[in-house]
Amino acid sequence: MPLIPHAFQDLRIDDEPAFAHVGLYGRLKAALASSGHVFLVPDDASWVGGDRALFLNQTYWASDASADVLAEASITADEVTHIALHGLAKVAVVGGGRPKSPRAFLFAESIASAFDLYLIGRLLRNRPDSAFIESQVPIIRDAAEDAGLHPDDFAELLGEIVDAPERAFEDLRRLLFDTATRLLDCDEVVGGQAVFEEAADHRFAPLLHHYQLSNWVLFCRAYGTANDDEETRVDQLDAALRAAPDAVAWLEAHWLTG
Repeated sequence: MPLIPHAFQDLRIDDEPAFAHVGLYGRLKAALASSGHVFLVPDDASWVGGDRALFLNQTYWASDASADVLAEASITADEVTHIALHGLAKVAVVGGGRPKSPRAFLFAESIASAFDLYLIGRLLRNRPDSAFIESQVPIIRDAAEDAGLHPDDFAELLGEIVDAPERAFEDLRRLLFDTATRLLDCDEVVGGQAVFEEAADHRFAPLLHHYQLSNWVLFCRAYGTANDDEETRVDQLDAALRAAPDAVAWLEAHWLTG
């Protein structure tokens, strides 16, 4: 069955009322709406659904970086923020289009992925009944417990995220970016294990495997090419975020100024 192109404006946004108190959400939504991003939706919703869409998106990232496959003509509010941040990172690094440098890809992915933790911090206190919280918190809880984190320690970690969601975003962004970059440089399993051991004392280390870093590294190895200009730009942006008192506010001020 064919996949039909849809504009963002053609999609239903699920769980959006829960994000009403997140001021940055509206600006990210507007950025995505104006980006021209294309979504591909099957003309028959009876296909195998989300699993097929996930496979196509994860397997063919490089074939068409301007489109995402959806199981139906709807998207969740957290997906809006994720896709919008990916697009904004591309513009910041290369002015649009798909970056060539592996570190440019890892930089964008770390921002988009870490933003979910910021949203958990904002919504868990204000909208604990939201579909986003009800789906995402159990997923990261299971990942943390699989990594050996005691349930009481996970509850404490959630409290820290709620108390300082901006700090949680930047701490996780750094961890994801630094860990994925180091893994990319490893050629064998002993080195890869050493990377995870070096990160073990980080408060968010128990969440690392939730983010499927293997997919990130394999994508970079398959499609990435060296690009000095992109590397320099990533270094500048990464340093700016690390130096900012509030990395979320920095992104809003520098990437969403329109």
